[in-house]
Amino acid sequence: MPTIRDIAPPIDVFPYPMWMVATVCGVALLLVLLVIWLAVRAMRNRPTPPPPTPQQIALAQLEEARGRIEELAPYEFSILVSDILRSYITQRYSLRATQQTSPEFLASLSRSSHFTHGEKTLLGAFLEKCDLIKFARIDATRDDSAELLEQAIRFVKGAAISEPATATAGGAA
Repeated sequence: MPTIRDIAPPIDVFPYPMWMVATVCGVALLLVLLVIWLAVRAMRNRPTPPPPTPQQIALAQLEEARGRIEELAPYEFSILVSDILRSYITQRYSLRATQQTSPEFLASLSRSSHFTHGEKTLLGAFLEKCDLIKFARIDATRDDSAELLEQAIRFVKGAAISEPATATAGGAA
């Protein structure tokens, strides 16, 4: 009897020719490189966002100051809010608000055409109240600080006031 040979193990036969595999890999690599190149190019050509405007900067600083209204004494808070508003006016209108006293600044403001009568009135009341708190050391409260903050925000947002605001802090002159 002839001997029966055992079954041969399976032979791996790759279904595609090697040139086809190399071509597909090359095309896939080229597509990946093309996508990476396009992504890098798009990121480089993306316009940079414009820098924040003086109004945006001032509003952000005033909102940050709102969070500190409870921790700062009215004296320190009035200095903080006044500095923010004066810096905003200096940056936005190129006026020397940070280098002048309140009376000097208000005098130069009266000659300026940048502001409406209501804005000048609001700014005058704001500066007078700040000066009363800073220099006359009147007894101010957190409510006075909140009022200063709201006046500064209204001014920065451009809300014109037709009625003059009270210039006294805490009812004292």
